Amino acid sequence: MASSEFIQVIIDLSACLGTAKCRGCIKVCPVNIFEEEAGYPKVVEENQDECTLCNLCMETCRPKAITIKKLYE
Repeated sequence: MASSEFIQVIIDLSACLGTAKCRGCIKVCPVNIFEEEAGYPKVVEENQDECTLCNLCMETCRPKAITIKKLYE
């Protein structure tokens, strides 16, 4: 697994709808940070540093379902 140097994207499945039916984060992400795995959204770890901090995923999904942590100051 590749480790991100700049950004960590976290999905809280308990706050998420947790079904493939939603897939909001997958649909809106312009840089393919997310994919579906076994019916749930999953972060593609090697793509995390491509995140543009557009916040579309956080605006689309339920509150606190997705968190983006900056690993730099």
